[in-house]
Amino acid sequence: MVAAVMFLVCGGPRARAQDTPLLSGGVAFLTTTNGGNTSYLPLIEPLAAVPLGQRVMIESRAILQEDFSPSGAGYQHSHFAGLTYLQGDYVATPHLTVVGGSFILPFGTYNERLSPVWINNFQDGPLIVGLGLLSTGTGVGGELRGSAIRTEKYSIDYTGWFSARSGNEYFNSERSFGGRSSLYLPEQRLEMGLSYDRSLQGTQENFYGAHVWWEPKDEGFRLRSEYARGHHAQGYWIEADYRTSAFGGLDSWVGRLEPLFRINQSFRRDTIVSDSLPLVNTERADFGLDYNLPHNTRILTSYSRQFASTKDVNIWETGIVYRFLFPAWKGRVK
Repeated sequence: MVAAVMFLVCGGPRARAQDTPLLSGGVAFLTTTNGGNTSYLPLIEPLAAVPLGQRVMIESRAILQEDFSPSGAGYQHSHFAGLTYLQGDYVATPHLTVVGGSFILPFGTYNERLSPVWINNFQDGPLIVGLGLLSTGTGVGGELRGSAIRTEKYSIDYTGWFSARSGNEYFNSERSFGGRSSLYLPEQRLEMGLSYDRSLQGTQENFYGAHVWWEPKDEGFRLRSEYARGHHAQGYWIEADYRTSAFGGLDSWVGRLEPLFRINQSFRRDTIVSDSLPLVNTERADFGLDYNLPHNTRILTSYSRQFASTKDVNIWETGIVYRFLFPAWKGRVK
């Protein structure tokens, strides 16, 4: 993410925008119908990337949301506003970036890569989304990350972090450490990785994760999957989506359709609860159909069937999401 943003900001060797902050993010209006009751969630997630020279960048993401949910007397309203993370990045070498501040825990892939509203194909995350992320999904401390090896045939990326305990209202975190490593094969467009997280606060626990991503070249198909295991629960999710270019390209009305499917399960290893997973073994199948409108706008629709010993439920979700990206001001070109 750091390298991509720096490339967008700095450009090529012949035309370079000098220290131009980028403002990005998403605006969404989402609805969820569960058991005949519909909730409404308008939100905005702005993101800022501010380069300070060629090696330093400040980046942050915030969320502002309103929640209208049914109650006995009609609808009740709640709102939330806060920073998701705020970190500084220092590109020490081509193989090492040092990160400090409040950062998204890089356990697995969903939290760091897919959780922004303008990226996620479904409105909500998998059943196991909170496993290995402790209570906040963020840490306050530091990271070391980068590319250990990069060749034409493969590359190996790494991330290691330490998070301190913080009771700050805006930057809350628990004490932990962990890491993630990934092997990427560019010819096959295949990524495989492992994650580890050790909780050092309260009841100390180990969390283990693995992920596989596959995006065949020029086929419009993507497969993403992840497995996570904690001391008290474990589970997995597998998600696939497809866009065809056979009927006039991706910008045709057929090419803008994107069917989705995700299967995910969570399993209790015991009855002790120290995570956000369901209290009983749960299975959920998500069927979606997104439509990619021009100007970075998407319509999201999905139907989910969730099976559990306590209750089986149907969940219908719809929404519209707009992605924005622009420089804070016009950069100098030389």
